[in-house]
Parts: sequence; C-alpha cells; structure tokens
Amino acid sequence: MKRASFLLAGVAVLIATLIGCEVARVLDDTQQMPEQVQADTLVVGVPNWPGAIAKAHIIKVAIEDNFEVEVKLQEGTNTEIFAGMDSGDMHVHPAVYLPNQDSLHQKYVTEAGTVLQGTTPHVLEQFICVTKASAQRTGIVKLSDLANPQLAAQFDSDGDGKGEMWIGATDWASTPIEKIRAKSYGYAQTMHLKEMDEALALAALDDAVRNNQNIVFFCYNPHYVFVRHELVVLEEQPHDASQWHIVMPPDDPNWLETSEAHTAWAHVRVYVYHAAVLEQSHPEVAQMLQRVAFSGEEVSQMNYAIVVDKIPAAEFAKNWVLEHAAKVDAWLR
Repeated sequence: MKRASFLLAGVAVLIATLIGCEVARVLDDTQQMPEQVQADTLVVGVPNWPGAIAKAHIIKVAIEDNFEVEVKLQEGTNTEIFAGMDSGDMHVHPAVYLPNQDSLHQKYVTEAGTVLQGTTPHVLEQFICVTKASAQRTGIVKLSDLANPQLAAQFDSDGDGKGEMWIGATDWASTPIEKIRAKSYGYAQTMHLKEMDEALALAALDDAVRNNQNIVFFCYNPHYVFVRHELVVLEEQPHDASQWHIVMPPDDPNWLETSEAHTAWAHVRVYVYHAAVLEQSHPEVAQMLQRVAFSGEEVSQMNYAIVVDKIPAAEFAKNWVLEHAAKVDAWLR
C-alpha cells in the first residue's frame, strides 16, 4: 500500500513553489507597511489562512466604501496583530479564535484594555480528520486509536515506524494545544506531529487522495475541504473543561509538561477585534467593526472561492460587499 508522503523532497519543492505563487496572488493587495502611516489611514491585519484573508479584504472594502478613510492591509501573525493593535500601529484583527487565543485576549483586552472584542461571533469546530478511504483501510475510529503503534504505523511515510500528522501552522494558537492533546491521548509517542502552512498541508491532502494514501490531519469546520473530499472526524469524548488545563508556550517554559487536554475541543467562537483607540479617532468605524459578523456558511464559501475557484481576494471582497449590501448596511446602522 502506498503511504502518505509529507517528506518527499521533490514533491515538497514543487508544492512549495506552487503555493508561493498562490499566496502571492491571494494577497494581491496586501502591502508591507511603512514605519509611519497617515492619521486617516487604518491598518487591517491579515493572518495567513483563507477565511481570515477574505474577511480582511471585505472589511477594507466596507470601510473605504462608507467612510473617508484609506485602509491598508498588513500581513501578520496573531501575536503581531494584537501587539500592533496595542501600540496603535494596526487597528483590526478580522478573525480571532476563542479559546485558541485566550491568552492574547487576556493580555490585551482584559488587562491592558487596548483592544476591543466584536459582539457577534460565528461558531467553528476543530477536530482530527482522516479521509474516508483512510478510515476504511486502517480501521481507525477514535482519536485515541493513534496511540496504538501498529495502527499509527499505517500513516508512516518514511519507514521509521511512526505515522505523520499535520497539526497546524507554526504560528496558529491551536498548534501547541494539538501538541498537548497528542501528549494527553498518547499518540505523541507514535506519531510525528508536523507543522506547516495550511496551503501546503492541503496540497498534501489532495496528493494523498489522488494516490490512495493514508492521511490524518487537523481539520476545522466550516471549511471547503469538507466539500472537496469525503472526510471522517475521529471520535472523542465531548469537551470537558475539567479535563483541560492549557498553558501556552510564552507563559511557561514547561508548558507542555504541565498541560493536559483529554477530551474534544470546545466549540470555537470567531470574532472581529479592533484597537480601542478607534473609539476616539474613528468612532463610526469602531461602531461598524463591533457589528461585523459572518455566518459559518459564508466563511466556508469564502474559503472555497479563494482556494478552489482561485478568485483573487480583492476581487472576491468587492463582489461580496455588493452582493451582501443589506448585511453591510446592518453593520453600519
């Protein structure tokens, strides 16, 4: 049986080249910012996943269409965008995941008061998935099954006896939590936990499906991947907060040893956040940002349009705002 190959150098180089071109296209009008921006210019942060990229462009169009304000887009990690909102160099984070980014919320919203949370989230679920064909070939049903060395070996691509699992991008807040979950469930000993950009991981998923290879990976819904492929969510006990004790890497050098997560994720709430300074400098924009909200279905459609249909993010955003004029008008009122 052929096995999933995250590690084949030739494939990785090809995929990385293709993804590099795609990221450059998707972020077609995302600009590196100069050290100083004009007082009437707002900066919207752009994290590196498709839904957040789409939201950032939509927020830019909605603001520029309705206020005499120029909006710049600035790529950044969650930590960089929060720090930018704290300092006033950036003004909007389009997609903050809670509880994933609870530590950033605590630092900048609860303690510093320099960042404000929007009022209406959409709900997102996080899991570990396999393709339906992988489940049929290996017999895997539960996430805890991966602690079995014989089963885990069926996801091995390099012959060392351990399987491979993509657990997220390096700068995602969920990634260290997936390491904690792997330790808690026991498959940290049987699986190599891979970190890479989502686009590269999804390209590897496409390749595994084409070649009838086994693959297991971090997944979340809403996401277009559930439309593109037949997936199976690995079973877990429902979320139990009493069995979750999460310490993040910046807070303790022994974070992994002291953390536990023995049950499924809680449902994630995704909000738009903005710098508190906007309440004084651009109060009407701040009021709009408090009301910006997207449904899970809308986010799934954004992902599909940008990644599968390959619509440039700026073009998609302009069309989306026109087609959802009533929704945008509600944000303004």
